[in-house]
Amino acid sequence: MSETLHLGADVGGTFTDLALMDRDTGKVVIGKVLTTPADPARAVLEGATALLDRSGASFDRLQRMVHATTLVANTLIQRLGASVALITTEGFVDCLETGVENRYDLFDLMIERPAPLVPRRLRFGISERTTTDGERVSPVAHKEIEEIAERLRAEGIEAVSVCLLNAFRNPAAEREVGALLSALAPELPVTLSSDVAPEIREFQRASTAVANAYVQPMVRKYLTRLEDRLRDRGLATPLFVMLSEGGINTVATARSSPIRLVESGPAAGAMAAAAISLEAKIDRALSFDMGGTTAKLCLIFNGAPMRAYNIEVARLQRFKRGSGLPLKIPAVELIEIGAGGGSIAELSDTGLLRVGPMSAGADPGPARYALGGVAPTVTDADLITGYIDPESFLGGRMRLDQAAAERAMKGLGDGMGRSVQDAAVAIQEVVNENMALAARMHAVERGEDPRRFTLIAFGGAGPVHAWRVADILKIERFIVPLGAGVASAAGLLVSPPAIELSASRVGRFLDMDLADVDGLLAELRRSAESILAQAGVTAEDMTVQRLAECRYVGQAYEVQVTLPDGSLVKTGADRLVQLFEDRYRELYGRVLPGGVVEALTWRVHVRGPAPAAGFILDGQRRGGESARRERR
Repeated sequence: MSETLHLGADVGGTFTDLALMDRDTGKVVIGKVLTTPADPARAVLEGATALLDRSGASFDRLQRMVHATTLVANTLIQRLGASVALITTEGFVDCLETGVENRYDLFDLMIERPAPLVPRRLRFGISERTTTDGERVSPVAHKEIEEIAERLRAEGIEAVSVCLLNAFRNPAAEREVGALLSALAPELPVTLSSDVAPEIREFQRASTAVANAYVQPMVRKYLTRLEDRLRDRGLATPLFVMLSEGGINTVATARSSPIRLVESGPAAGAMAAAAISLEAKIDRALSFDMGGTTAKLCLIFNGAPMRAYNIEVARLQRFKRGSGLPLKIPAVELIEIGAGGGSIAELSDTGLLRVGPMSAGADPGPARYALGGVAPTVTDADLITGYIDPESFLGGRMRLDQAAAERAMKGLGDGMGRSVQDAAVAIQEVVNENMALAARMHAVERGEDPRRFTLIAFGGAGPVHAWRVADILKIERFIVPLGAGVASAAGLLVSPPAIELSASRVGRFLDMDLADVDGLLAELRRSAESILAQAGVTAEDMTVQRLAECRYVGQAYEVQVTLPDGSLVKTGADRLVQLFEDRYRELYGRVLPGGVVEALTWRVHVRGPAPAAGFILDGQRRGGESARRERR
């Protein structure tokens, strides 16, 4: 291989996937190893070393290495983060519990809410006040911060989050508190809500700041350890990471805002599917990424995955919005369900077959791995029904134990009064129907007919289940790319450097000071371009997209509008209203006569050039009969 080598490593819940691409030839070599949950960096190093050795290369020849990880999501799900405190405006210390005062299940009298990441005794209210217009009417009392700092030391706090009322409009008070804390307790990392989520809506902003602080010490330690080990192996180029919005960025960005990595692995998969859809000239694609623990689905239009700006993680009820922790970060819009190869099948209290969301993971893994797992899983069912060859799994490097899979399945079959084979088929049908239903709902809720899409299936289990899922959805065409089992790792190699920054400035278009908004957008652009410059992107290679979140006054949801280039003052308020109504009509088929339009949040998305997609495995392209290896 030449010196133009790029390596992608995606740490999943069960496997760590790797892809090594030679930019000169387009040749891709892939690898897959079991994830090491106690030390995820070990699997990255072992897998990368083996892949480079197999290719006759070494770490010092890598031009770029990009990493995606489940560490942030798993830390939040498993509640394994740091001991965190929250400093907020006096009177608002209960915002993490009051939330938006709704119930995610109106008919559940025993509803369980997600416990706040910060217990009440570690939430501190201060007397500072800033108005909705950004005017500071009460200063920060330094004595209060000094007393809080003493309390934080006594409690052994590891990180601090600060979320003051209306700091999205004027962050000066938050920055003053942050500077005081850094001087009084320099060992404590401080997260300011105005840095990680400078947007309106107090609860979601506080939740995002707290979650960032909660994972920050662990992510910093992990990335530092990984960088040190890679440097010891000879890596001379900087390590890059995948952000949840589908762009790669520097480790420095990840250290300061680790919450933006919460969906980095799934985002990499969606970017791989987006690159494939561009290469195949597909205008509507459904990305279907089924791994060992979950299945992720994403709608892609003209090579661009849909993006979201309010996501939820660590749900108590996987399918019920509001049962998790809300985050205000840009992310590839995914629907995720507990349906992976390692999903455990069992009978419910009523005797019905249930598959997932619990997973055997990498340790002990499915029964077929013969590593201690005894529960029947989806991948055991795939082995028993002949969808998987026990002799060629992981390229023949991992032999599967069919007898162990059948023993695990027998207990389930006996409970159902069915044979081992029938139980395996039943598991497949249940999980396929669950995934197809989720995909249909995801598409229909956005006004789309799933029959118009092409399914792009990847992940360790995606190609195994793709035909049946497509059949249920009545999708006529699906694509399984070469190296599908590690497509997320390949997605790291074809994703552009990118960052999106936002800020809220609320007002009605016809009354708004557009010169002030022009200044805000220019400031966001300068900050975003500075971040990308640190990632090695030149100003000439940057492309900029400006967006606004708008709504009719009185509505509780926003519509995203793409803003024209140039000054908004010159564009004019009337034109901005027209752009909103054009988009509103496109989504809902009508506009509201006499409705007054207001903007809430302004966004700037800056990206560098995307590397050319080179989905060529070992220099070959195969299709049709030439792709078939055997029949079973």
